[in-house]
Amino acid sequence: MTLIDYQHVEIHQQEHIVLSDVNFQLNEGEFIYLIGKVGTGKTSLLKTFYGELGIIAGKALVLGYDMGAIKRKHIPALRRELGIVFQDFQLLTDRTVYDNLNFVLKATGWKNKQEMQARIEEVLALVGMSNKGYKLPHELSGGEQQRIVLARAILNKPKIILADEPTGNLDEETGNQIVKLLHEISSKGSAVVMTTHNLKIVNEHPGIVYQCQGHRIDEITQTFYQK
Repeated sequence: MTLIDYQHVEIHQQEHIVLSDVNFQLNEGEFIYLIGKVGTGKTSLLKTFYGELGIIAGKALVLGYDMGAIKRKHIPALRRELGIVFQDFQLLTDRTVYDNLNFVLKATGWKNKQEMQARIEEVLALVGMSNKGYKLPHELSGGEQQRIVLARAILNKPKIILADEPTGNLDEETGNQIVKLLHEISSKGSAVVMTTHNLKIVNEHPGIVYQCQGHRIDEITQTFYQK
């Protein structure tokens, strides 16, 4: 099943062309890397998937939503089906890990406290953070915070996880652990789109690769980007 289908899409940022003639597909269970230098449009493309940035032309479907015509009131429903992982974590700094996750469940319509507690414990276990629920974000390392961000992203069992440079602020070993964890999450059913400029990670944890360059995006082969 195709989850994202972009055909001949054009993306602008403040009237400047970021990407043109974008042809991109994401299917169930796939792990896709978006690679390219800073400023080549990787993050802008991700933002169009969750309605943060509009598209100018072309056909753009995300989970059945027409992103060229989507109404603002429908964007929250779309985002509930997505898990978004930011490079800078964006955790609520004044509340514990548990309360950060509980906040998301409440905001997305969960009511039963026992079910909420069980789901929080389940996702913390999945990311190897079972004993950290009582901690505040500043009491965690960068790698631990990114694990909590992953836990937050998978709370509602999203069809798609969008990860924007999730290893950008981490050391090499911790970054590798996060990418491995994303691949494990993907193997359980969520398709993943991850932006990175770290080709070593892409080589060590293979997936489908699209490269952003010169206002274009193209699917490339592993032999090409290893050179």
